[in-house]
Amino acid sequence: MLDDPPDHIINTWISELAHCSLERLRIKPPGSWSLGQVYMHLVADTSFYIEQAKACLNSSDHLTEEASPIAQIMFSNNDFPDEIIEGAPSNAYIPQPESKEQLIKELLNLKEEINRVGVLISQTTVSGKTKHPGLGYFSAEEWLQFAGMHFRHHLRQKKRIDAFLKVMDS
Repeated sequence: MLDDPPDHIINTWISELAHCSLERLRIKPPGSWSLGQVYMHLVADTSFYIEQAKACLNSSDHLTEEASPIAQIMFSNNDFPDEIIEGAPSNAYIPQPESKEQLIKELLNLKEEINRVGVLISQTTVSGKTKHPGLGYFSAEEWLQFAGMHFRHHLRQKKRIDAFLKVMDS
């Protein structure tokens, strides 16, 4: 099983919500998402990763397929490259959160689902792989590892937004 399950980093994101009002979560720095949009993106993408992990556990398809060389390096480092990554065009339409409570509820649900899938992974002897849109084929365990890496990657973006908000306050 994973050395650093994604549910631990989700706790960090939940605790960070205590330091921010809904209004502050919705402030958009120029050319960037608001913090609230970052949260919404994390919830949506992690939900997709969990569904992919479940699909892997319900099939033995694509067993011999590989992650791309870039993804293999990312998995080996257990981290995304330290750079701003231009996402899919659909990322331009990330909504603002309705409430902090909504974010907390959705993050707690993700933690629960990740833990549930983690148990299934530990009990499954054969599982397939599903295709990431740009990084090749991932196993169920790799999808969960990717989720944690994705949360940590966005902590860098959060730091940039926090710095903008701090300057705005002064």
